[in-house]
Amino acid sequence: MVDDPFVYGQIAASNALSDVYAMGGEPKTALNLVGYPDDKIRDFGWLQQILQGGAERCKASGTVIVGGHTVRDAEIKFGMAVTGLIHPKKILTNANAKPGDKLVLTKPLGTGFVTTAAKANSCPQDLYDAAVASMVQLNAAGRDAMVEVGVNAATDITGFGLAGHAFEMAEGSRVTILIELEKLPLLPGVDKLVRKGYQTRASKTNREFVQNGLQLDASPKNDRLELIFDAQTSGGLLISVPAERADTLVQKLREKGTIVAEIIGEVRERQTKPLIVV
Repeated sequence: MVDDPFVYGQIAASNALSDVYAMGGEPKTALNLVGYPDDKIRDFGWLQQILQGGAERCKASGTVIVGGHTVRDAEIKFGMAVTGLIHPKKILTNANAKPGDKLVLTKPLGTGFVTTAAKANSCPQDLYDAAVASMVQLNAAGRDAMVEVGVNAATDITGFGLAGHAFEMAEGSRVTILIELEKLPLLPGVDKLVRKGYQTRASKTNREFVQNGLQLDASPKNDRLELIFDAQTSGGLLISVPAERADTLVQKLREKGTIVAEIIGEVRERQTKPLIVV
């Protein structure tokens, strides 16, 4: 994902904490989960830095690390099991989007293309830095804004990409979701990486996951189309908000410091396909 072990720890922690934020909750405790190849890398300075990066993000979120589990593994792995609190009657899920809602996204797309290009030493430094800053940012500001305004549904955008998570929201809510490609917020310059073909392996499987439920009304040659299938790490929140509150939500998100706050589509009554891209 990234070469810097401290930043890797930050990203992993932010990604784990997002599951609680996406439900409107407040994370309270985290349990470290670590896999490491001790037979290959005997200098554990990198592991200390990974854990320090995760601890920094937990401290920023007000989350206490209560311990952890380590296992020998062929590859370095780090994540967290996070526990949070929320009132039972205020839980947000990805299965309550309502026809007429607007869809708001709180982080730009493209981290999969960036990290893949970076592995090939083909990513501009400013684009790489922007992607890292996005992945490190907590979704706490997004949580605060949507709880304050009042929304119908939310999910965080991670491995299934925007298309996969929007599809799950549509299926769970029994609605059709429309996404407008030209309104998608993108990492600056990521379109050049799209044209050079730096997809992750997940792009293919994400496309296959939604293809039977996708109505494509946009040009299949539009570069932005690839970005809805791009697997995100520590992506933003996709929020389904009543139309009359959408502008207020966008304003609150920007005031609270989310990287972006863009209306990217809408929720409709269930049609033939659960997902429409225009």
